[in-house]
Amino acid sequence: MSIREDQNRFKNIVKGKVREEFKRFVTQGELIGKREDEYVKIPIPKIDIPTFRFGPKQNEQGVGQGDGDNSGQPQQGQGQSGSGQGEAGEAPGEHLLEVEISLEELAEILGEKLQLPNIQPRGTSQLVTEKNKYSGIAPVGPEGLRKFKQTYKKALARYISSGTYNPDDPKIIPIRRDYQYRTVKKTQSPHTKAVVIYMMDVSGSMGEEQKEIVRLESFWINTWLTKHYKGLETRFIIHDAAAKEVSEDVFFKTSESGGTLISSAYKLCQQMILEDYPTSEWNIYPFHFSDGDNWSGEDTRLCLQLIKDFFLPNVNVFSYGQVESKYGSGQFLKDLQKEFLEDERITLSQIESRDKILDSIKDFLGKGK
Repeated sequence: MSIREDQNRFKNIVKGKVREEFKRFVTQGELIGKREDEYVKIPIPKIDIPTFRFGPKQNEQGVGQGDGDNSGQPQQGQGQSGSGQGEAGEAPGEHLLEVEISLEELAEILGEKLQLPNIQPRGTSQLVTEKNKYSGIAPVGPEGLRKFKQTYKKALARYISSGTYNPDDPKIIPIRRDYQYRTVKKTQSPHTKAVVIYMMDVSGSMGEEQKEIVRLESFWINTWLTKHYKGLETRFIIHDAAAKEVSEDVFFKTSESGGTLISSAYKLCQQMILEDYPTSEWNIYPFHFSDGDNWSGEDTRLCLQLIKDFFLPNVNVFSYGQVESKYGSGQFLKDLQKEFLEDERITLSQIESRDKILDSIKDFLGKGK
């Protein structure tokens, strides 16, 4: 079996482990803890792939040969009482192995587990990226693409076959017919442009557990959207009675106190879209997370008007997730349900606890928009 086959087998085993423990990874966040570019590192129990091991030959005899005079005799320190202290436990120790898995593979597992449909991008404007793909080796080409290792091998083979190779003076001089070049094929790949704008209530009623739920859910939303939109842009807005744009790190760590005006976040999100993301060219995904408390019925009416007049006609889908909090009334979700329950352009999800994260992700991504 080749090294590549072993690697593929190992990858399949790792993905199998992730599938088995998928809900735990989603709700506990091991996959997010060590994210590097397009990969995440996860701790899984050590995997031992069976292999054959042969002992050293003794007296030119093979395995299982010989007189066997000492068979069944324990070695020193094994199976006997010794001077060691303490008692051995019944269960074997757990050895964790840190392995890498790509976000693309995670997206595939997520789609498989939740049976998510592929996204159909809205709009017709696309960016076309042209790339050079090295597709093989040829005897002609530009000098900048000459493969020196392959050229040397070709020249060495020529020396050996002609009987002119001298191991004491291993000088190899390639000639023109030895030259090897990489061949290049230009490929065009369309990339539809997309942006995710996350908005979160950070007033005093949104505690650390509520924000952790939002952090976990947004990671998986991003993972799925990145599978469909290469170069996905992400923006973050926090709000209490006022809204501001922040970095991802600040988004999940900020705590405020005081009242909540949800419209402040919606107005800032609207401004971002108008200034930076022409709706004819961009796929736009606003996500708002809150515990459902708003300062007044008048502000709620303003929010409903903004959703109806601006967001629904201009974005792929408007998503609102209400995180359960013992301090929040949850009224905002009820108001949205009353106004937009039959509208396919808005997705509403109630997230009562970490155990409901997977259900909520399916709510948000299950429409394929």
